[in-house]
Amino acid sequence: MTTSESALLRTKINQETATYPWQELQRQFATGQVIAVASELDLVEVAAMMADDRASEFAALLQTGQVAKVSDSQAQLWLEQNAQLWTVVVKPWILVQQRAH
Repeated sequence: MTTSESALLRTKINQETATYPWQELQRQFATGQVIAVASELDLVEVAAMMADDRASEFAALLQTGQVAKVSDSQAQLWLEQNAQLWTVVVKPWILVQQRAH
């Protein structure tokens, strides 16, 4: 992917991000489609990595635990907190991130 194509992809992904209540993502969570992204990472960059199929870079994030399917305990905590999360869709996945306050 060229630099300009990469920049266009990031711009497109950035425009598709939104805050969303965790409560509204329960169905997708139940099907295993929701991936949590650590707050220290750039959500747009991780989404671009997935969309651009940069598998080795994404695998490194999985290995360190900075990116993972949302656990039952995390889901329960977000539900109790009525959490609003940054989200972006990279089909078939929904990436979510709880922003540091």
